[in-house]
Amino acid sequence: MTSWLPTLKTATPEEGYDLAVKLARVAVKLTQPDAGQRDRMRPEYAENAEALIAVSQVVATHFATVAAANDYWWDAT
Repeated sequence: MTSWLPTLKTATPEEGYDLAVKLARVAVKLTQPDAGQRDRMRPEYAENAEALIAVSQVVATHFATVAAANDYWWDAT
């Protein structure tokens, strides 16, 4: 079976951020696997500033993890 997450390594910080967003989205899908239910709940948080800030915090945490896994894209050359 192929893993949906074979590595945290990315070539650039932008790719790392995209991966962080994907990690957050997969977590939501695993937490609430019913797509219809997710769609029904979306209006509740789409205009809720606190919910949107919480999403940003989750992505930031994932990005910090990805950045650390990539040695912060440090290029010593």
